[in-house]
Amino acid sequence: MPNIDTSEARRRDLSSGTADLERQGRVIDGPGPQEPFCVLDAANSVIEPVAVWIRHLAVCDHSPRTIRSYSYAALTWFRVLHRLQVPWQKATEADTAALVSWFRLAANPQRTRPAGQAAVNVKTGKPQLPLGYGSATINLTLAAVHGFYTFHAHWGRGPVTNPVPESAARRRALSHRSPLDVPLRHRRSGYRQRAGQRTPRSIPDPLWAELFARMTCDRDRALLACYVSSGARAEELLNLHLEDIDWAGQRMSISSKGPRGRRVVPLSPEALTWLSAYLHRHPARSGGPVWRSQHDATQQLSYSAARRVLQRANERLGTNWSLHDLRHTAATRMASSGVLTLPEVQVILGHADLRTTSVYLAPRVDDVIDKLHAYFQQPSPPPPRFAPEYATDDLSTVFGIDAAAHPLSSETPGVDVTVRGDHA
Repeated sequence: MPNIDTSEARRRDLSSGTADLERQGRVIDGPGPQEPFCVLDAANSVIEPVAVWIRHLAVCDHSPRTIRSYSYAALTWFRVLHRLQVPWQKATEADTAALVSWFRLAANPQRTRPAGQAAVNVKTGKPQLPLGYGSATINLTLAAVHGFYTFHAHWGRGPVTNPVPESAARRRALSHRSPLDVPLRHRRSGYRQRAGQRTPRSIPDPLWAELFARMTCDRDRALLACYVSSGARAEELLNLHLEDIDWAGQRMSISSKGPRGRRVVPLSPEALTWLSAYLHRHPARSGGPVWRSQHDATQQLSYSAARRVLQRANERLGTNWSLHDLRHTAATRMASSGVLTLPEVQVILGHADLRTTSVYLAPRVDDVIDKLHAYFQQPSPPPPRFAPEYATDDLSTVFGIDAAAHPLSSETPGVDVTVRGDHA
């Protein structure tokens, strides 16, 4: 059994940022649909407790994307336990606190920012991504670890108390309720981070034209045009196959997020034109992916490679657009077009809840600023001018204004206010 003082010292080092996690272990593709992913340790051996849990998630029909995220969360948790030298069956809430503290201080290797870069991009108005881990990553990891220990506790394995605490008030608030009822307010569970509501940022038309002009090949132009006309998610479009395109119907079939299967999304004539030009130069084989690497025509274009295309354009333009901003742009255009109703936009975007789609009805910041600039540029209205024979007291009584503060003139050809009848 490890010495208590030594364990506490390791936790303090990890919580204060003095020590870092060793990048050991990895997540690989699993042997089949019942085990889509495997988590390996430093010796490239499968971590069996995690493998059993992953098979349980697959049997319970969890989305492969969810299982992938949970696999990386489990890998992070076991890296923490290895650093603290604590067996997974003896983990406590103190280890969870060390995990969250490390998340809040550690630098995310996937996020870099040049020195001196502002926190908000002046050109796009979008905040730059923080250098560390976001609250969503921390909360997802806590949810995954809590589920991992809940599963093993059901079978009599692991610690008696789940190391990730849960809020009973949150369970009651999220229990089965009518959607017409007012949602109950509840406190966050222990160690959960505040997750603010992020406003979707669509690309204004002038900046969209500027971004599109920076694309260097037909593949990238077709990819952006398909994104912004279909509203598909990044991975949904990247997994497109040749047989999924309906050229005559100007639409394509994509695999939806979650258990909702496939859905059909529209394609604009411009997107089909660029897509036809790309496939004419680089024909796709039947059953193969449409989007492929320029260096290897047999290799499917990965998410990282597609993101890098946009990053290179951002570096030249001084912007910070992301692939998901293309989906926001398509959704905003559809919602504000006046042609589609909000439920119709919901069907195209594949949202499960109409409230998720309704966020695109909010006015864009750029449009509001443009209207304010137009308002500021309007000339000020001329002050009212009165004929000199009108008494100041009568004008104040009748019109409720301080006529003494306005000039009296009879030289103006058109008098703004005319008073007929007796006057002093």
